[in-house]
Amino acid sequence: MNRITFSYLFSGVLLNAIAQLALKAATNRLGTVSLALDGLLDTAMRVALQPFIWLGLGCYAVSVAVWIAALSRVEVSLAYPFLSLGYVLNALAAWYLFGEALNIQRVLAIGVIIVGVWLLTRS
Repeated sequence: MNRITFSYLFSGVLLNAIAQLALKAATNRLGTVSLALDGLLDTAMRVALQPFIWLGLGCYAVSVAVWIAALSRVEVSLAYPFLSLGYVLNALAAWYLFGEALNIQRVLAIGVIIVGVWLLTRS
């Protein structure tokens, strides 16, 4: 895998991770979001007015374009497992930004993911 392909893959993963973190930041500000029919319009308005929602959706849109560029250069069986790096990035960022738990089991799982993606890149 060359550097350009890796850059597309990693950029797609990074944008996807940022999108998730932005959406989480939005829900932290919004509180619990209900999809019940009564109050759905009010909920939709509160969500639509939350800037982090738009940041997350924008990152998703750009990540799709970058991902398409990546898939045009590499097999999907190699590209798709790269998305698991998003878990690594999100777990670390959520711990740092939101104070979410990062216990030993999660750290070990992160290590397994990193080793797995590294092995894939060597194949």
